[in-house]
Amino acid sequence: MKPAADSASLPTVDLLVEAGAWATEPALRRLVERAMAAAMAAARPLVAPDSELSLVFTDDAHVRRLNRQYRGKDSRTNVLSFPAPAARPGVVGPLLGDVVLAHETVAREADEQGLAFDAHLTHLIIHGFLHLLGYDHEEEGEAAVMEGMETRVLGHLGIADPYGGGGK
Repeated sequence: MKPAADSASLPTVDLLVEAGAWATEPALRRLVERAMAAAMAAARPLVAPDSELSLVFTDDAHVRRLNRQYRGKDSRTNVLSFPAPAARPGVVGPLLGDVVLAHETVAREADEQGLAFDAHLTHLIIHGFLHLLGYDHEEEGEAAVMEGMETRVLGHLGIADPYGGGGK
């Protein structure tokens, strides 16, 4: 069995622009790699070598169908994460899972919150990626840990605290 990669090794990203008025694939890939590198540096997860994940950039209709089918919620949402089962205890990967983003909801939220679209998208990519690394926010304690991690990662990228804590 190969040793786990250090946190500097980024997983391979299978990126699919399926629907929605997204930027070009190269522009999205740059944004994704920057966000993931910052998240990996901050979270320092133990990731299996040659790990991979998929990011699907799509529209509200697709995300709503997935949300209904897999979460029993018939509503749109900004991002869904589908973590793969861990192959080894304490190590994520080699298949990390899938992150699916809905363009209309991301754009609407950015507009409503007065955020730059790319800043909000970066936050949601980090949020989805952290779910694949095992972070969650269902319980108050988990939420505090995950939101703290998101805030630190975004601060490192020069993006304001999305939870209003005011700090980097």
